[in-house]
Amino acid sequence: MNASLLTIRQFSEKHPAFPPGGLRALRFNSASNGFAPCFLTLGRKVLVNETKFFEILERQNGGIQP
Repeated sequence: MNASLLTIRQFSEKHPAFPPGGLRALRFNSASNGFAPCFLTLGRKVLVNETKFFEILERQNGGIQP
């Protein structure tokens, strides 16, 4: 697995266009918005798979066809 896993805070600091509150909302609604594959939970820690996040974002915006 060659994925970059970041906490919500780390992801937001690296990509300021995605504030922590927005990422938490995406996670909360991930079952219905298609972002479920990019959020991983380890105990209480939530990790974002950076690669999957941007793949899903591209796919939803018509950049990549499944």
